[in-house]
Amino acid sequence: MIRVSGVDKSFGDKAVLKGIDASFDAGQVNFMIGRSGSGKSVLTKCIVGLLEVDAGTVQYAGEDFTTLSSKEREEIRLQIGMLFQGGALFDSMTVLENVVFPLRMFHSMDAEEREERAMECLKRVELEGAEHRYPAEVSGGMQKRVALARAIVGRPRYLFCDEPNSGLDPQTAIVIDNLIRDLTQEYKTTTVVISHDMNSVIEIGDNIHFLHEGTVAWRGDRKGILDSGVKELDTFVYASDLMRSIKGKLQGR
Repeated sequence: MIRVSGVDKSFGDKAVLKGIDASFDAGQVNFMIGRSGSGKSVLTKCIVGLLEVDAGTVQYAGEDFTTLSSKEREEIRLQIGMLFQGGALFDSMTVLENVVFPLRMFHSMDAEEREERAMECLKRVELEGAEHRYPAEVSGGMQKRVALARAIVGRPRYLFCDEPNSGLDPQTAIVIDNLIRDLTQEYKTTTVVISHDMNSVIEIGDNIHFLHEGTVAWRGDRKGILDSGVKELDTFVYASDLMRSIKGKLQGR
């Protein structure tokens, strides 16, 4: 579990985060949603230590990350996997080499162990047979699956996914959603997804935080989000007519 308590963050005289309280549970797909500029990215950077909080705490499994030394923070960061918005694959490396990379950089394994672990992850995301191809030789959806395999290859306790469906067609987005959900449940990771994709939220969101102007304006599950009674959230959720039809579908389950 990751718990954020009373977190403030300002840049100059602009307050970006204002007393944020949030908790992200293990074995669940935890979403952070909200309009651009609501504070999602800043909060994520505070959680992983790329930005220092002005006030408040960030706890990993009860340990206060904000008070740890650099060395102690590195031990927690080794337990974090990251799926970046654009995939962030190395074009000059094969699919297999991309997945092996974090093991080579941060884990003590011999070459055979690294390759075996990487192939296990590629199999898990259904990319057996693509290991010797380069990112430019596979589709955008396959690139995201490679990036997801790389994110989980270190068997992280915590997985952060930044707009995982960005640039993907709806069918491929469903594949990525299902993989994130299944891997979260299988490995009992604390998964945090930053997204604008309401389809993903409705399909796999177990625990959802809606950020608005630097505060958590609502927290709940994917059923509650459709009748939150929070004006700003309703405006965000029902930005398209499609969501109204999804509401009817969900309520009929």
